[in-house]
Amino acid sequence: MFIEHLPPESHTMTALRNELTPDQLAAQADKGEPEKGRWSQLEQLVAANNDAIRRLEYVLICVNTEKKSQRPNPPEPMRRPGAGPRKKKAQLTDTSANRLFELLQGGAA
Repeated sequence: MFIEHLPPESHTMTALRNELTPDQLAAQADKGEPEKGRWSQLEQLVAANNDAIRRLEYVLICVNTEKKSQRPNPPEPMRRPGAGPRKKKAQLTDTSANRLFELLQGGAA
């Protein structure tokens, strides 16, 4: 379909978006995949600026927070075309930590 290839800011796409119900908008927002879209150079620059500002804010908060446990998680970069979301790092559970401690203390499996 030709409509699918129109820029998102075009009058046609704006009119189609304006006709969506709140439920349809929410459904599209939940399944949104910006990494599959087309971005202009301007949109790429805006995303880079957004990431830089969020990173600076994060660093500022970390510098002014005394306890490491109170520091926020680092910000996720804005998703871009061709790049999927970052994979979550595995969390060390209490059971895994205890098992690791035992192994380090000479308790072979």
